[in-house]
Parts: sequence; structure tokens; C-alpha cells
Amino acid sequence: MQEIKFSFEDLIVYQKSLDFVDFVYNVCESFRKEEIYRLSSQYIRAANSIALNISEGSGNTDAQFNRYLQIALDSTRECVVCSTIATRRNYISKEIDDDARVKLAELSKMITSLQKYLKKKNTE
Repeated sequence: MQEIKFSFEDLIVYQKSLDFVDFVYNVCESFRKEEIYRLSSQYIRAANSIALNISEGSGNTDAQFNRYLQIALDSTRECVVCSTIATRRNYISKEIDDDARVKLAELSKMITSLQKYLKKKNTE
């Protein structure tokens, strides 16, 4: 049977966002059990939001896609805060927080670049 693929699945930023989701799920496994419905839940939702908004927006107009990309970008910032809180609460190490920040900075740059591309494309 032929594999069915959607166009957004070819976007590197989408693929990297899925890698970050995997990273966050793995990180949250080390959180204390009482954090399941608190910080870990929020961190996972924010990480998922990045990938979900990239995919959801990709099928729309460029203006709509840009709006979804902005939501994805906002979610990267939310993930920074979740990682910071986890570090301050000693749920994760400084090294894991640093790794998260590197991944989030890369995602933020990629999302911003895509937004700039969409805006430029529509002004030409």
C-alpha cells in the first residue's frame, strides 16, 4: 500500500517540532508523580501545540498560516518557561534545560524565518 503523506510533513520545522515533542515527553518522565497534572501536563501541551499549529496552519492561506505560526512561536516561549520552572524546582538538570533552550531557539528561528518568507512572498 502506498504511503499517504501530507505536504506539511515535509517541512523541516514540523519535523524538528516533533523531535522536540519526543524530547519533552522523555524529560517529563523524570518529573515527580504529583506534577503529572501540573507542570508536565502544561509542558507537553505547549510542545504539542508547536507541531499542531504548524500542521494546522499549513493548509490555509499564507496569512492564516502566519497566524498559526505565531501561535506556534508563542508556544516555544511557553516551553522555555516550563523548562525554567522544572529547573528551578530541581525536576531537571541545568544541562537538560540548556538542551531544551537550544532546541527551542532553533525552532523559534525556523518559525520566524518561515513567517518572514510568507510575508515577503505576499509583498512581491
